[in-house]
Amino acid sequence: MKKILIVDDDYDFVNALKILLQSQKYKVSEASNTKEAEIKIKEEKPDLIILDVMMDSPDEGFQFSYKLKRDESLKNIPIVMTTSVSKVTGFKFSPETDNIESNWIPVDKFIEKPIQSEAFLKTVKEFLKE
Repeated sequence: MKKILIVDDDYDFVNALKILLQSQKYKVSEASNTKEAEIKIKEEKPDLIILDVMMDSPDEGFQFSYKLKRDESLKNIPIVMTTSVSKVTGFKFSPETDNIESNWIPVDKFIEKPIQSEAFLKTVKEFLKE
C-alpha cells in the first residue's frame, strides 16, 4: 500500500483529501506543520508528500520543500504543492514560468485550491507510478 503524507494546517482540507485518498486504498497520514512532518517523514517514509504553501508562515511550504530536496535520503520523494496563494496574493505558479526543473521552486507539481478530485487523483497516480 502506497503511503502519502499530507502537510497542511487546514483541518477540513486535510480531512477531505484523506477521505479521497483512502477511498483509493492509499495509506494516509497528516501533519499540521513542518515540524510534525519531519518526524512523520522519518518514521513513515512516505511515497508522496502533499504540501501546503502557507502554514505557520506565508512561505513555510517553500522553505520545507528546499530542506527536503537538499536531504540525500529524502530528495527523491515527490512533492505536490497545494496552494491558495494566488487567491491571497494574485501570484500564479506555472512550471513554464517558474522553471521547476531548475529547482527555483523545488516541487514536482503545483495544484491550486480548491482542488478538482479527478485531476488530483490523476496527479497522485502519476507520481506514484500507477
